[in-house]
Amino acid sequence: MEQSDLLKNKGVLITKLENKGEELRNQWEEVFTKHLSKSQKSKIKFGQYMWHVFSFKKIDCLESKNAIDAFNKLKKTECYIFYQDDENGLMIANANRVKAEDITIKMGEYMDDVYFVDKDFTWTYIHTHEDFCGPYFYKINEK
Repeated sequence: MEQSDLLKNKGVLITKLENKGEELRNQWEEVFTKHLSKSQKSKIKFGQYMWHVFSFKKIDCLESKNAIDAFNKLKKTECYIFYQDDENGLMIANANRVKAEDITIKMGEYMDDVYFVDKDFTWTYIHTHEDFCGPYFYKINEK
């Protein structure tokens, strides 16, 4: 079952964002990694997987069950879902119905990295393709 089908079955409103994957990844990078230099990003192989900012401890975040619990408890309205290696994304409404177990997708034998972020990019939840990395949840501190 595709990601969008799974979410539609939960009553989530979905708009497919054709050719917006790169734009969403760039915005995610700008917001969540602006404190890192190009050199720091290179050392952690950020270009390979953006979630390396969490696995290499460049950003203090919640991991594993704590990340899942934080995501599931979070009040969610409009959000984006995008993937590490896909040119498309999704805009979803009624996002409060989405739970962590709903945003993983298997592509054949391969699990893609799924990035979930609110429309204002104030928090992010990432489910990686690696069983031993993540998931990760990070919320920007409001001052």
